[in-house]
Amino acid sequence: MKRDMAGTAGALALERDRARFGLIAVVFSNLAIVGVALFGVWRLDGDKAVMVGVLASAFTAVSSMTTAYLGIKAVSNTAQSFAMGDGEPRNQSAPGASPPADAVLPAPVPPSATPPEQRVP
Repeated sequence: MKRDMAGTAGALALERDRARFGLIAVVFSNLAIVGVALFGVWRLDGDKAVMVGVLASAFTAVSSMTTAYLGIKAVSNTAQSFAMGDGEPRNQSAPGASPPADAVLPAPVPPSATPPEQRVP
C-alpha cells in the first residue's frame, strides 16, 4: 500500500512540476515575443504601417502560444482523469449512433401481403 501512495505522490509531484515549468516556459516566451516586438517598433522610427504589422504579429504569436498551452494542458488533465478512473462514463449515445452489440432490438415487422389502397383525389 505504501508503494501505491508513494507512486501517486510522485506522479502528482511530477505533474505539478510539468505544469509549473510549462507555464514558466510560456510566460518567458511571451515576454520574449513582446520584447522583440517593442524593440522592432522602437527601431522603426514612426513607420505606422509596419508598426501595425509587427504588433499584430506579436499579438497573434502570444495568443496562439498561450491558447495552445492551455488547450494541451486541458486535454492532458482530462485524459489523466479518465485514465485514473475519476471521470464519469457517458451513458448516453450520440444521436444517430448505432446501438451497442448487446442491446435487445425489437423484432422486425413482416411486410403485409396486400399493398395499401390508393387514394383518389
